[in-house]
Amino acid sequence: MKLLESLKQTFINPPSEFSPIPFWFWNDELSKSEIIRQIHDFRAKEVEGFVIHPRMGLPRTMPYLSESYMELVEAAVAEAQRLGMKVILYDEGMYPSGSACGMVVQHNPEYASRALQLREYACGEENETFKLTIDLSQGEKLVSAQAVCKLTEQEITMERTIVLKLEQGSDHIEFTPPNKGSWSVLLLVDTYSQGTIRGVHPGQDDGEPDAPLAADLLNPEATNTFIALTHERYYEKLQQYFGTTIFAMFTDEPDLLGRGHKEGLMPWTTGFMEEFLAGGGREEELPALWFEAGEEAERIRHYYKKLVQARLSRTYYKPLADWCEAHGIGLTGHPAASDDIGLLEHFHIPGQDIVWRYVAPEDDKAITGMHSTMGKCSSDAARHRSRRRNLNESFGVCGREGGWSLTADNMKWYLDWLFVRGVNLIVPHAFYYSIRGERRDERPPDVGPNNIWWSEYAQFARYMKRMSWLMTDSVNGAEVAVLAQASYLPWRIVKPLYERQIEFNYLEEELLLHASHIVDGTIHIAKQRYSIIVIEDGRRYSKACEEMLAEFVQQGGKVIEWKDEKEGLGVIGQQRAFDAEEAADLVATSLDRINAFKLQPAQPTIRISRITKEGTNLLVVVNEGETSYEGKLLVSFAGTPEIWYPWTGELEAAQYSCVGDKQAIKVSVARRECIVIAWDRLGSVTATVDKSDVEPSELSEQNDKVESFERETRTETIDLSEDWHIDLDACSKELSSLASWTEWAGLEHYSGSVIYTRSFELPDDVREGSIELDLGEVHEIARLSVNGQELGVRMWKPYVFQLKPELLQSHNELQVEVTNSLANSYDGLSLPSGIIGPVSLTITRSK
Repeated sequence: MKLLESLKQTFINPPSEFSPIPFWFWNDELSKSEIIRQIHDFRAKEVEGFVIHPRMGLPRTMPYLSESYMELVEAAVAEAQRLGMKVILYDEGMYPSGSACGMVVQHNPEYASRALQLREYACGEENETFKLTIDLSQGEKLVSAQAVCKLTEQEITMERTIVLKLEQGSDHIEFTPPNKGSWSVLLLVDTYSQGTIRGVHPGQDDGEPDAPLAADLLNPEATNTFIALTHERYYEKLQQYFGTTIFAMFTDEPDLLGRGHKEGLMPWTTGFMEEFLAGGGREEELPALWFEAGEEAERIRHYYKKLVQARLSRTYYKPLADWCEAHGIGLTGHPAASDDIGLLEHFHIPGQDIVWRYVAPEDDKAITGMHSTMGKCSSDAARHRSRRRNLNESFGVCGREGGWSLTADNMKWYLDWLFVRGVNLIVPHAFYYSIRGERRDERPPDVGPNNIWWSEYAQFARYMKRMSWLMTDSVNGAEVAVLAQASYLPWRIVKPLYERQIEFNYLEEELLLHASHIVDGTIHIAKQRYSIIVIEDGRRYSKACEEMLAEFVQQGGKVIEWKDEKEGLGVIGQQRAFDAEEAADLVATSLDRINAFKLQPAQPTIRISRITKEGTNLLVVVNEGETSYEGKLLVSFAGTPEIWYPWTGELEAAQYSCVGDKQAIKVSVARRECIVIAWDRLGSVTATVDKSDVEPSELSEQNDKVESFERETRTETIDLSEDWHIDLDACSKELSSLASWTEWAGLEHYSGSVIYTRSFELPDDVREGSIELDLGEVHEIARLSVNGQELGVRMWKPYVFQLKPELLQSHNELQVEVTNSLANSYDGLSLPSGIIGPVSLTITRSK
């Protein structure tokens, strides 16, 4: 009982360790006083840390990593230490990481990003000797010369490919095509990609003349130079804070070719040909990286990508991780692709990023497409590698209409999307030091101090702390693993699992083979235990994987595979396979026999994650849909269920009944809501039983002793949609009906606040009941006062407030201050704004 009470108190007041750690864009002329002022402003909103992110807009008078710059970094870190806050250092002069804002290449021009380039020369007529003089620029090397027979412009016959051998020292090629076919000579050239990164100073952005050159991250010497220039520089200045205030270094989506590189390139580095051949590749296979070449092309590309990523992991991520570990901090950040789970191997805090609205509430983006895997990419990498935390860089350029159109509503949706998938460290993108001039429009919006929700941000920060704490140091209860690979997380097979609240984790083939073991038909890895393996495409996996899964099945485990459309059979063990819906049916049936949970009625937009924290069973329940859900959740846990509300920190007894060996818990999950159901095995909270839809014989003796709170009620609704008065600087007017203020002359692009007022009458007897005010459609933040007393703020639908009867009188005054999106003024939009309604007052009383 004491353990649970302690758990609940921590839930209500979560530790600062679990604070959001926002990107803090240092993007203007900096001053120590302003830096310290902003840090205190963060902390006043319960933001207990930050990532110092040098960003476009830093003046040339303060070079990146210069002494003047580092003195301000030290001032910020020292102030954070004084206030008990935490800091993550960012390892680049903007992004992508790896070049030290171009200084790596300045140190040695040979460290510039390299690539393999295909140069094609058509041979002409049959039996006519084709002659070519090889022209290479400085720094370029010929990797291979080949003649290929082309079936079409994009397709070759690989079995007819001829590797052309040059005499030593020669730069001439002569080739006589055979009698049949259209032939080309290909030169495969190791060259500079000419890719860049986005720098921090004026003139260093994409396409600008001083954009810093990207470094060759496949070259360990380039990585060592990057570490010496960047990491060692930070340590030299800040070593007293390492391992305490500074707890991690963030590396950001390194790009092997750089931005704006020459077209048609493949990542490469000097000497990589030997590695390609040593791993089992053949020289004549290289053209298949560009051309279609039958069924072999996919295998070759997969092999090449796997080889490149393995080298990147070895030459870039591991040296960074080793340096961080040796200096008392962790490596964090994220790779470039949403499903690059294998590249998270060396991260102490694995990460991913939600950006460009690739994931979103609309168009089924929550559970379809490659990007829908990113939440579990980082969390499952952490689970299976015994990492305590995993992060997501969230909200970057995620407004539905672009620019500053991101809403608080969407921020809440994104947070819930991440938490229910196991993410437990949020890095908001971003808090802007300055929005002066063009800085305002550099990857907007500011999701912190310069946005409309900043006065209410402590609620967001507290919510992030509660949920991050809840999802840390807890054991995930998924019994289903979905087989994956280093850069392949299947999403089609898991879509119906999400829709049926069947929790799963992605398990990489490499970890299955080398970090897990089978015990009595259950796969054990770290703290996870899986009795079911789900496979989308068995052809992708190795013979060793097939053999291990055969042993798993022999011991009593279950493998369910999505069928191959061509063959209609599963590849793993040649057992029968199924489409995605059939696979989900089989998983659900299997789980019904063990420890599953089930919604009645079914609802495909509800997500559920089961965790155990400090011996307590908990279910995290998230509504990803656009309507509220009311129903029952059937579970087989023992103990007394409670409902925890992480947005408010409130706790209450659950309404439940016992049906057979299961509890039927009444659940109500509003739009944009997350609830937590916790079980007190010692029964410290007296639960209220909901007896609706349950036969008396189905109730347990325990629940028969609990009195139902249900009573007959009657409701009355009063329409308050008319006769409002509005006030703002630009105008004051009476409204006969509600509409968006962008329809009013002069306010088409107005961003700001408007105050709505209205009076209404209530008889004395009405004020004895439960009274609910529903503002209907609002855009987008509403602050309500009744009779001069503020009752709270709502930032998303439903805009519903409970009115305390003791605050109401016969004559009452409503005041609603509504603040709309900054996109109207900053981006020139006319998004709906204000109270649209309808507005209603609902009184519920006992009969």
